[in-house]
Amino acid sequence: MDAFRDRVAVVTGGAAGIGRAMARAFADRGANLVLADIDEAALADARSEFEARGTRVLAVFTDVRDRASVFALAEAATKAFERVHIVCNNAGIAPFGPCVGADPKDWEVTMAVNFWGVVHGVDAFVPKILDHGQGGHIVNTASMAGLTGMLGLGMYCASKFAVVGLTESLHRELRGSGIGVSVLCPMVVDTGIGANSQRMLAGAVPSPENAQESAPNLLQGSVIGPEVVANRVARAIERKDLYIFTHPEQREILKRRAARQDDMFEAEAWNS
Repeated sequence: MDAFRDRVAVVTGGAAGIGRAMARAFADRGANLVLADIDEAALADARSEFEARGTRVLAVFTDVRDRASVFALAEAATKAFERVHIVCNNAGIAPFGPCVGADPKDWEVTMAVNFWGVVHGVDAFVPKILDHGQGGHIVNTASMAGLTGMLGLGMYCASKFAVVGLTESLHRELRGSGIGVSVLCPMVVDTGIGANSQRMLAGAVPSPENAQESAPNLLQGSVIGPEVVANRVARAIERKDLYIFTHPEQREILKRRAARQDDMFEAEAWNS
């Protein structure tokens, strides 16, 4: 069965950035859309875009921090389309600053959006996909910051490491069920996540102007557009890949991290 044509794809954070780009990529491949977002104006604009191009689309205001809101999204999607096949738990925020002295409210909001939003999405949709028996795919948006700790992104890293671990476990759990599972781990993508984060957080968040200055090693590598990420996600769904990477620079970073871990099994470290 075609992974997209006449299937139904749900995207949280679907009104802008990577989420909206994924929606475009899925629509280009023949999917129907359910877009969820907390930004009602952007959500209305996205709905208008897809309606104008002839895509069947449902737009639902959703706060992924709220379990009831995500379950209401699942019910609305099922009522409109009967079945859902692809779910992208993509909504996220990116706080910037030290761990020590960070506002506890920022920790709570970061985990609520980035981690619990994914949990709520999995709980609301996976049983429905299992029930209809047509298979499907779950994509959870993490980050390169979910694979290696980064200076100035402690809260963000903690939330995204949790998403990576959850997704790897879910991949094993659903093996053989007909449901693919992927974790999206991009590096720097040209989106409005900084401005969106600022509205929800008490502390400081990076802007394109100050992030590089504040953490010179943080953003090494290229900046790509969300449409590049979206096409990689679509390909991963078709291939049923577990990991989705976006930048060639990631390969050497991950090799260095693995080498540092492997070195700790050398005799001088292991036997001391």
